[in-house]
Amino acid sequence: MTAPAVHYTVVPADPGAHLFQVTLRVAAPDPAGQRLWMPAWIPGSYMIRDFARHVVTLEARDAGGPLPVEKLDKQTWRCAPARGALEVRYQVYAWDLSVRGAHFDQTHAYFNGPCLFLAAAGREDAPCAVTLRPPPGLDHWRVATTLPRAPGTPLWGFGDYAAADYDELIDHPVEMGTFDLVDFSVAGTPHHVAVTGRHRGDLDRLARDLRRICQTHVDLFGGLPAMERYLFLVTAVGEGYGGLEHRSSCSLLCKRDELPPPGGTAVDEDYRNLLGLCSHEYFHLWNVKRIRPRAFVPFDLTREVHTRLLWAFEGITSYYDDLALARSGVITPASYLELLGRTATRVWRGPGRRLQSIAESSFDAWTRFYKQDENAANAIVSYYTKGALVALALDLTLRRASRDAAGLDDLMRRLWQDYGRTGTGVPEDAVEALAAELAGTPLDDFFARHVHGTEDPPLAELLRDVGVAWHLRPAAGPDDKGGRPAADIPPVHLGARLEHGDGGLRVAAVTWGGPAHAAGLAAGDVLVAADGVRATSGGLARRLRYARPGERLRLHAFRRDELLELELVLGAPPADTVYLEFQEDPAPEILARRQRWLGTRE
Repeated sequence: MTAPAVHYTVVPADPGAHLFQVTLRVAAPDPAGQRLWMPAWIPGSYMIRDFARHVVTLEARDAGGPLPVEKLDKQTWRCAPARGALEVRYQVYAWDLSVRGAHFDQTHAYFNGPCLFLAAAGREDAPCAVTLRPPPGLDHWRVATTLPRAPGTPLWGFGDYAAADYDELIDHPVEMGTFDLVDFSVAGTPHHVAVTGRHRGDLDRLARDLRRICQTHVDLFGGLPAMERYLFLVTAVGEGYGGLEHRSSCSLLCKRDELPPPGGTAVDEDYRNLLGLCSHEYFHLWNVKRIRPRAFVPFDLTREVHTRLLWAFEGITSYYDDLALARSGVITPASYLELLGRTATRVWRGPGRRLQSIAESSFDAWTRFYKQDENAANAIVSYYTKGALVALALDLTLRRASRDAAGLDDLMRRLWQDYGRTGTGVPEDAVEALAAELAGTPLDDFFARHVHGTEDPPLAELLRDVGVAWHLRPAAGPDDKGGRPAADIPPVHLGARLEHGDGGLRVAAVTWGGPAHAAGLAAGDVLVAADGVRATSGGLARRLRYARPGERLRLHAFRRDELLELELVLGAPPADTVYLEFQEDPAPEILARRQRWLGTRE
């Protein structure tokens, strides 16, 4: 049997030190000296993460013994010319419990390929073999991954795996441990959920609900992409949230309380969050994993790769993730409106939406969206949340312009047929061109205003077409996420977000144009007194409950180690909280449009 061109052996070697031991064997290395490199970022998470910084040791050898290795830059090495095959042994530190990284202790081992696999320069297109071995003394562990298994390797077992090339190799995360499993089938393809971490979740119910959601997405696109099976890798923790898409799997981090409780039937807020996350990553099977921006074909994982289309790949996906929960019948249409109102509320509360377009947000994801600071809400907009609202507006605009002959569903199917199936990258202007073709009329003004410009989409007007009323009101408090107010509206607001800090209330963020901004408060200030009384969250809330706009509040605050005395003029709370309602007894044609949009029967 011919040895593979590139072979990796992975052993979780030391759980206490959190070290993976990796051996890379290159059968025919570069005669001038083999260069090795490690990705600087992982597809789906657009920030330079410099995974090579976690390489602790690295040594090379050939049949004659050790070889010198020179480090060329932060992520590249060159080995001296080898006689015959080259073997590189290296250790990787793995203590990043996220969907992007690698993590290993005595309870489990998890890794994404970009964190662990060095690439042999010039051999990236060569087939790869991988041998996965259990940690010493933990032979009872299993393996969850969609890496193709070599003959003789059992499902969920350690052994030999393969990939067609380096790009495929790094697109199958691996979980090792004692995870729980549940299975279901969609479109004749096995689907699995592997849950790591302590939990009491009803996995059978989760599988039933996921099957309905996944089937909804499959029906939209007309079938699944070619794959042997699909895997949801779920890590349940006390507090955490995140997801990352892959070509036949996804990695999810959730609170253990978000798993459905045994014996439950209702979809509470926590469980709805998890289902929405699963729905989002599954939609990525088509949108971004196969329908990709031209800038990502192929990926250059050594540097930032800019595109103005992330709003279409993440924003449109964020629109469909919750919509699919309603279309599948897992949540009610009223519950979907609540989720939509919450998304709109997050956008409306961000002054940055008036300064940055979602196209600019997409382009600057590397340095702004993924590197947010205390001023982020004032200066940037999320291409996820505002992108979802623009996707909704585009859907309703297409339906209006085409007299319901076309909508965003049709646009996604065209993108799949024209670009996803063929593996051709989507040009920067293709979404706009296809939308105009489906609408039967130019949509330049829509995209200029709402994608390349900073105008809010006219959702109040567009939602009337489907019998949904748009309402704006002030927030009922810091925990108010939207919907009908559950408490009295405070009469005033500070224009600052406060959190408990040492010695008082810490200013976490200040909203430009608000009372705190005008008074001179800054992020990091610690409030110690208000009107001569020690500043506590409860005491300040009571003081503001009976205040009126225009009243003055005398504040004492520490900035670093210096005491400041400031005067804040209280303002009226802004109407920045959205809630949506179905209109009662809509006209038959409006009800019909609503049902076509939601894909449900009322």
